Amino acid sequence: MSKSLFGKFLFVLMLAFVLLIAACNSDEGGEDSSDNDGDDTEQNESDDDDSDSDSDSDQELYSIDDFESYTGEGDAIDGGSLTFGLVSQSPFEGTLNWQFYSGNPDSQVLSWFDESLLQYDENYNVTNEGAASYEVNEEDSSITFTIEDDVKWHDGEEVTAEDWAYSYEVIMHPDYDGVRGSSAGFAYLEGAQEYKAGEADSISGIEIEGEKTITFNYTELTPSLLTGGVWGYPMAKHVFEDIPVEDMASSPEVREEPIGFGPYKVENVVPGESVTYSKFEDYWRGEPNLDEVTLKVVSPSNVANALETGDVDLVDSFPADQVVDNIDMPNVQWLGMTDLAYTYIGFKLGDWNADEGEVNYKGDEMKMGDKKLRKAMWYAVDNETVGERFYNGLRWNGTTLIPPSHPAWHDDSIETPTYDEDKANELLDDAGYKDTNDDGYRETPDGEELVINFASMDSSDLSEPLANYYIQAWDKVGLNVQKLDGRLHEFNSFYDKVGQTGEDDPNVDVFMGAWSVGYDVDPSGLYGRDALFNFTRWANEENDELLAEGLSEEAFDTEYRQDVYSQWQELMVEEVPVFPTLYRAMMVPANERVVNYDISVGSGVYLYELGVTQEEPVVE
Repeated sequence: MSKSLFGKFLFVLMLAFVLLIAACNSDEGGEDSSDNDGDDTEQNESDDDDSDSDSDSDQELYSIDDFESYTGEGDAIDGGSLTFGLVSQSPFEGTLNWQFYSGNPDSQVLSWFDESLLQYDENYNVTNEGAASYEVNEEDSSITFTIEDDVKWHDGEEVTAEDWAYSYEVIMHPDYDGVRGSSAGFAYLEGAQEYKAGEADSISGIEIEGEKTITFNYTELTPSLLTGGVWGYPMAKHVFEDIPVEDMASSPEVREEPIGFGPYKVENVVPGESVTYSKFEDYWRGEPNLDEVTLKVVSPSNVANALETGDVDLVDSFPADQVVDNIDMPNVQWLGMTDLAYTYIGFKLGDWNADEGEVNYKGDEMKMGDKKLRKAMWYAVDNETVGERFYNGLRWNGTTLIPPSHPAWHDDSIETPTYDEDKANELLDDAGYKDTNDDGYRETPDGEELVINFASMDSSDLSEPLANYYIQAWDKVGLNVQKLDGRLHEFNSFYDKVGQTGEDDPNVDVFMGAWSVGYDVDPSGLYGRDALFNFTRWANEENDELLAEGLSEEAFDTEYRQDVYSQWQELMVEEVPVFPTLYRAMMVPANERVVNYDISVGSGVYLYELGVTQEEPVVE
């Protein structure tokens, strides 16, 4: 299969607004993956402030169409420094290696000093504009990549095919305890599963053909391989080969002195707080404009002040609830595009079977096992009004689990639950959830007390009122929902509780999180039976079949693949292991002196070109 034929069947994605730079990247890109982050904005709301009441008539609403994705005018000066604000309520974890990181904050730190060998266009297809070019061999079901000659690690060593192969060997090693390895590039790679199981000493599907050339052989080619399925992050073998895989994530080479081949190199890490970078003069695209970049954690409550005073020039995100009050900040320019992300409510329906490496779905054994109960909780919440009142229109009602950031695949014709208290009450009544003791709350169909534990993260000042809104909405239909442990949880603690480490807190019944969906539309990394990020621990055979069909050879036919993912979206609406709450448009402000910075994918503007037009930040 030629590259053009391969790319022909890959989806086209139109961009328009901003943020979430995870590389969390979805499941693999993150990212986020992890997801990547939870709700990160703020508003005050009293207990009697019903979000389904009329919005204030003078509230200004915004649209993603109001913003561009590219900074500024003017010429960059020679050198200079820039301060980047990582907006977070918590310290970054400090797992500074693409193979081991699990959350968006660490990916922000990583993106300045390390990068993928692969470059993507505006439609999220791999191009030959990156540090590695490729050729597809349809007959052999293989893809051969060649790394550019001048791509070097920060210590001066060449980035080699051995390094790229080594990253696969680490991720698929039996002792690997990270979260990577579920994308198509690993699932379909010949010999990868045998190696992971300890049945082979190497991955048979990887062939090294010289210092800079590597071929990946697959059991079959899938349309996902060149939209995020191929893992593009090499690992410096000469640095890590003497460290046991189980010790790598905690090693100084990951935590204190990380190495990459990106435009800047790490000079100093203050754990959880800041990172100082200097320019890497031998960067393969060219010498970076800036001499130095400082990354530091900035709390959501202080980010506006930090931008006004010039304490930071650029941030990874900006709290959506604060945009309205700061949209006219005179010393910044606002950038935007449609985010590859959504927030969601998830229901715990099982736990993780570490021995089998898959979810252990328990169905009706679980408190949230009745799908009528889950669907009623969807009907009970007014997400459209939440988006307007909490986010001034910069987030809006979610419908399916493939967001509109992927317009070729998002099916807006599917009828999904929208706010209807009467329908919620009807579903609960039909399922047998009734208030049998007149205490104002429904009991289970067996007449037992029903208390639903709700986990949500504390990521900004808005986190509490937003969680309170959902609890109040469910209260209105007679459901007694309580915050887990009576409080919200810090980012890392929250994801530990919902199962990021493979240990699910049995007290969690319902949780609110967020996902970055990555470049590829394939949702297997978040909802597959073998996906650790499938925090609901739900699975069924139809889901297995549809996810497999979406990666099949037949799925190179775009219409076929669209139909498969429409069926999948309908299935998830019917079964409701999770439901999306809000799609998101996120904002990135940059100081007026910042030039050559583009937040969109495939723009042809790269981080090494980032510059400033004057030595000092423009201040209000």
